Amino acid sequence: MSGLDQIRFRRASSLDSEPIARLHADSWRRHYRGAYSDSFLDGDVARDRLAVWTRRLAAPDPGSATIVAERHGALVGFAHTRFEDDATWGALLDNLHVAHGHQRGGVGSQLLAVTAAALVDARRGSGLHLWVLEQNRAAQAFYAALGGRYVEPAVVEPPGGDPRRLHGTPSKLRYSWTPAAVVTLARRSLVP
Repeated sequence: MSGLDQIRFRRASSLDSEPIARLHADSWRRHYRGAYSDSFLDGDVARDRLAVWTRRLAAPDPGSATIVAERHGALVGFAHTRFEDDATWGALLDNLHVAHGHQRGGVGSQLLAVTAAALVDARRGSGLHLWVLEQNRAAQAFYAALGGRYVEPAVVEPPGGDPRRLHGTPSKLRYSWTPAAVVTLARRSLVP
């Protein structure tokens, strides 16, 4: 990758459902092994993610934002945030995934910054939180480097509510940003 200058960030539309679902499924296959069952990851994950993204992007939702990152018209990352998720922690960054070949190039950092800017525009004064699998140490380091602080662990809920989609009882960790930290993140956005 030759830099963020070739990456375009924009709000997702219903036309993005399929590419987002493909990237989401690929990311889960690469990073969620050991937490999600192999039979789910090797089988229904693509269909499951397509159903989720088709539903999420069917109509504009002022209570959320899905930001996509594109390079030459191809999806290289996305982030999805629900603005009013938790009275204590604020908005939920429900998804942030970057295509395998584009990781460690600043796309994820910029997706988080653009997401923070969208949150500041929509809900000034809101904090931000997310859940990351306990086994995903690289993602934990990424969020910590961007000012996220570890708060607490919890048990992972099975995708689609189906316990057969989990492998054992995996844990997830909450990371959070205060409202002031969200503003600081938003200032890092390269998108005007």
